[in-house]
Amino acid sequence: MSTLKILVVDDEPGIRSGITRILRNFKVDYPFMDEAFEFEVTEASSGEAGIELIESNQPDILLLDNKLPGIQGVEVLEYIKKKQKSIIVVMITSYASLELAVKATSDGAYDFIPKPFTPQELKSSIENITKRVFLKKMTNKLQDTGKQIRFTFLSVLSHELKAPLNSIEGYLKMIRERQNGPKLDDYDVMIDRSLERIKGMRHLILDLLDLTRVESGKAKRNITEVDLVSVARTAMDTMRPYAIQRDVKLSLHHQGSTVIQGDAEEIEIIFNNLISNAIKYNRDGGSVDFTLETQEDCMQIRVVDTGIGMNNDELGKIFDDFVRIKNDKTKNISGSGLGLSIVKKLIENYGGKIEVTSIPDQGSTFNVRLPIEKPCS
Repeated sequence: MSTLKILVVDDEPGIRSGITRILRNFKVDYPFMDEAFEFEVTEASSGEAGIELIESNQPDILLLDNKLPGIQGVEVLEYIKKKQKSIIVVMITSYASLELAVKATSDGAYDFIPKPFTPQELKSSIENITKRVFLKKMTNKLQDTGKQIRFTFLSVLSHELKAPLNSIEGYLKMIRERQNGPKLDDYDVMIDRSLERIKGMRHLILDLLDLTRVESGKAKRNITEVDLVSVARTAMDTMRPYAIQRDVKLSLHHQGSTVIQGDAEEIEIIFNNLISNAIKYNRDGGSVDFTLETQEDCMQIRVVDTGIGMNNDELGKIFDDFVRIKNDKTKNISGSGLGLSIVKKLIENYGGKIEVTSIPDQGSTFNVRLPIEKPCS
């Protein structure tokens, strides 16, 4: 749990105490954050007292009224700008005007909360600010990882997102200009293609979040007894609509105990990717067989598909980041090129192994060995 310091500068005791009460037990937590944020609130009744607290115990967030006894809120804002303090400032005032908004924004104010405000309005603003603080911290961390790594990462990301965004923009312009006529049905294909590209972008973003989680080494892991059959069934149920579309039959086989020590979410990521790929690169009317069996101190997991297969050159690349097999058979198959890279990293974190064999036009077999309690021999 991280704590953000909030300073409230307002001459109305009711406003100060109300903000403190609203934020006392408030927490902000999103799936993309590695920890939740709570808030420590201090109060000042004047601009002068606020500046003293800024100097003695610099806050992360300043909730600042403009109409104050003595110096005004915009003067406090000017002071923060002059001193180059890294503080996110939100103006809280019932005297908001265009002139004040322009000046406060030019001096660095992030947002406005008009009086009177509801608890939800305050919480919503704090949530947005917290996301900004978190992203700024992540940006600072990225600055320490090396320019070349960032350049490669951002180049790939921009390339992967640019094409679908351009396509969606083109379709929307065609729809707006009614290029296919006035009937809504005439635009169904454009809408379907746009939705498909949005789905691809969402998958890319989710894969990037998974990759970041794995490579950071700081994600919280919930290691418990995990029944792999239960996780496999959940993964199959998740992918079944896609399998039905492709007329691909999914089968699960298991024998003996299938319980290991692990993180259920990580295991599900592994299974989801393996099953999704087995369906995606399959042929219509094909099959995917998922087998679990205990072999000494390890759990053997085998995923066999009847898909397009791979040649030896392709096999040597599939576990690399951002690698997608490109040929005539895969040109209409979308993906981030991260799924198998994430799978391999997660498996190796367990001291496990993954291998693949494949025959072009016949299918592929992925063999995974996960330790039941200790690394596989």
